[in-house]
Amino acid sequence: MNTPNLSSFTRIPASTHGIRPQQLSKAALQVITTLQEAGFTAYIVGGGVRDLLLNKHPKDFDVATSAHPDEVRPLFKRCHLIGRRFRLAHVYFGPHIIEVATFRANIAPDAAEQPAEEIEQHRKHTTTGMILRDNIYGTLEEDAFRRDFTINALYYDPTSGEILDYTDGYQDIQQRTLRIIGDPWQRYREDPVRMLRALRFVSKLEFNIHADSAAPFHNLAALLTHVPTSRLFDEFNKLFMNGHAYANYELIKQYHLLPILFRQTADALKDATVGANFALLIEKALKNTDERIRQNKPVTPAFLFAALLWQPYNLCSLNFQKHHHQTPYIANLSSAAEVISQQNKIIGIPRRLAVFIRETWHLQSLLTSFRKRHITRVIKHPRFRAAYDFLILRAASGEDCQIAVDWWTAYQAGNDAERHELFRNIPRPAAKT
Repeated sequence: MNTPNLSSFTRIPASTHGIRPQQLSKAALQVITTLQEAGFTAYIVGGGVRDLLLNKHPKDFDVATSAHPDEVRPLFKRCHLIGRRFRLAHVYFGPHIIEVATFRANIAPDAAEQPAEEIEQHRKHTTTGMILRDNIYGTLEEDAFRRDFTINALYYDPTSGEILDYTDGYQDIQQRTLRIIGDPWQRYREDPVRMLRALRFVSKLEFNIHADSAAPFHNLAALLTHVPTSRLFDEFNKLFMNGHAYANYELIKQYHLLPILFRQTADALKDATVGANFALLIEKALKNTDERIRQNKPVTPAFLFAALLWQPYNLCSLNFQKHHHQTPYIANLSSAAEVISQQNKIIGIPRRLAVFIRETWHLQSLLTSFRKRHITRVIKHPRFRAAYDFLILRAASGEDCQIAVDWWTAYQAGNDAERHELFRNIPRPAAKT
């Protein structure tokens, strides 16, 4: 646990940390210079500093400053204030956006010098302790202890070349350790998404999470159900669309978060009839996504949702057929609607992606039924390629559909005469969905 000691910090000189101003974007340097010339304190903070220390290329540079948002805006020609939960300034330099945040304090209303009702205008919590709005401005020292992880609480001043470290973040980077700042139980209650952020940093940076920082996961995982579903969809993309999908999935299982985020998936993995094949399908889908990202090929979260919910969809369809006496076609439609609806209660799936998922599932039965009247229509379907790739994953995970994979592979590669011959010799259905 990190107990705030606002009078104690370490100055790390450039000769020790090795960061040079030339490694920063010109836009970030201009923002820092403008703020400092206007009399404000300003630093590069967060992931930009962390990544430079790890010899990685930062995707962006964020600025922390003593200037309030309304003081930042007049200093720049193109500057917009955004956010309700956290009030921020976005400064635009051509295609580049520099996010500028005012130093904030992590002060409880009863400990503040201001009246509690005045504090409450700027800070709002849920009954579980989750922060909904937090715009209490503070000092640099207070801002350091308000941040989430020690490795993200390093402040770099390109003018002096120094890094200011209040939480031993520099040492944690050297030791490749992820540690939350403050009391882990309180910090996760304030924002349960920090648990997911922690796992994402562990896989992305190849760090180890400190035991104290991981200890509350099992007890507090259910708090994720109070997070807005749209925000968890954003976190899903950060976890699974960043090239570390499989590693993040394994961490989610390891720390018992899968039943919270994907309850239907967790239940299906326990099913004696489909669990083993389902686990392999998920693994292959995640690893294939990671490989496509490494090769700069397009990916969509809809494909992963289709994989993660595939067996819940099948089991639900069988239930509709058995207990509601629905035909397989109607049962599949009902099942798709039910499974996606249940998943939406925790991770909000945008409608356009839900359509992709339903169509990918629906095409599986058409790809394996070999009805002649469907073949031409299926191969022209806009989701055919995704459905075909999904069929390959199913076969590779042990499902009985390899005959269908081989036939559709040959049909796509064949000339007109070869396609005609394949059409005349359609095999019997190899699988039912």
